[in-house]
Amino acid sequence: MIRILLAEDDTVMREYLTRALEKSGYAVTAVDRGTAALPLLESERFDLLLTDIVMPEMDGIELAQRCADIAPETRVMFITGFAAVTLKAGKTMPQARILSKPFHLRDLVLEVDRMFEVGSATGLN
Repeated sequence: MIRILLAEDDTVMREYLTRALEKSGYAVTAVDRGTAALPLLESERFDLLLTDIVMPEMDGIELAQRCADIAPETRVMFITGFAAVTLKAGKTMPQARILSKPFHLRDLVLEVDRMFEVGSATGLN
């Protein structure tokens, strides 16, 4: 099962995202800030870090950079509602996917499915 570490400071958004991803068959561990995600990245293996960019204590870009050092095999997807922040994230972590708010939960699940080639008959695209 694909494991996702979700870092999102907005409680309602975090719960919606967790529920949608779990219904789609993903195992989700959710935290409310980047500093809470770091110890989990150090002690557990995740396939995807799904992180908001604008969060207190540590933003998602710094979290993704730390993730790249701790667990380089973990893929990264940013979620954000700020266009300027999206540009910065794209330059800092060019291999990461970026999903801009607002988005439909279905779009998030489809994007995660694409990252892991879930739902394709052969597993090859």
